Amino acid sequence: MRRTASPISLVLFGTGVFLLVLAPLLAWYVAPQAKRTPIDVDTTTVFTGTGSYFDTSEVKTVHGRRITVTRQVRGDVADSEQSGNAVWDVSTSVDTDETLPAADTRDSLQWTLERWVTDRATNEPVHCCDESPVFDGEAYLKFPFDVEKRSYRWWDGTLGGVVQLRYSGGRKVQGYEGLRFTGSVPPTRTGVRQVPGRLVGRDRTPQVLAEEWYANSAIELVVDRRTGRILLAAIGPRKTLRAPGSSEDAVVLLESPRIAFTPETQRQQVELASRDSRRLALLGSTAPAGAAALGAVLTLVGAALVARGRRPDPDRTNAHLATSPAVR
Repeated sequence: MRRTASPISLVLFGTGVFLLVLAPLLAWYVAPQAKRTPIDVDTTTVFTGTGSYFDTSEVKTVHGRRITVTRQVRGDVADSEQSGNAVWDVSTSVDTDETLPAADTRDSLQWTLERWVTDRATNEPVHCCDESPVFDGEAYLKFPFDVEKRSYRWWDGTLGGVVQLRYSGGRKVQGYEGLRFTGSVPPTRTGVRQVPGRLVGRDRTPQVLAEEWYANSAIELVVDRRTGRILLAAIGPRKTLRAPGSSEDAVVLLESPRIAFTPETQRQQVELASRDSRRLALLGSTAPAGAAALGAVLTLVGAALVARGRRPDPDRTNAHLATSPAVR
């Protein structure tokens, strides 16, 4: 007579096999699906620094003033779902103490409204959905997932072009480890602006098309490796006007040696990066490894119990032989 396997052994064996199948699914399918740029974002980041700017009320450049840059990013969920991409509307205002807080962003020292569209998996630019401006590069408001220790092409909106940012080691922000990238922009002509001639040293000309020039002495971005979220951003902008054909700056429109995320914005970015990074780590490594290890143990234990339960019982076999007619 043979015994049948107990229900618990079958449950253990089945659970173990399920976990062994689940482990690679978590690592190779679920985790990559989780690495997608969110579309329901609504965040505000604030930069502050001290520098100079052109005061239109005084018609001159003033120095040693506080400058505040506020960037609001809101995801267009409807357009994102329809296109399958991440569609973000970005409002950026540059303010002085006199214009902050401004009831209307158009009263700021400078204000721009942009629409960014990127591939949710690769972070590559996608040219659709009324994107403005048309941009290029690998890194913008965030870096791709799984940031590598190499140079990245970062889009500088003021320049209207790509800047090469080199990997410069690790750096902690609010106690959280990130990857640091640095770069700079040499003085570059970015456009023209009609201004009174006397403003750029052309007193005899009522109006001239002055040249706009831009430079950035120190770009620094500290990025979370797993999520690509920017933990700290700092820039050293210089925007000037030159007389047509001149090689010297005539007017400083905006200049600061360093404008960077406020401590509050840094804390906010670190909290978001830490939360999302833990979630991705759980799906990509911890959960698959745990499922595989537990699945292997349960499968072996269950298989052993099933095999044991199906072996002949020696005592029952001997008793059966002893009472059979042949033995008598």
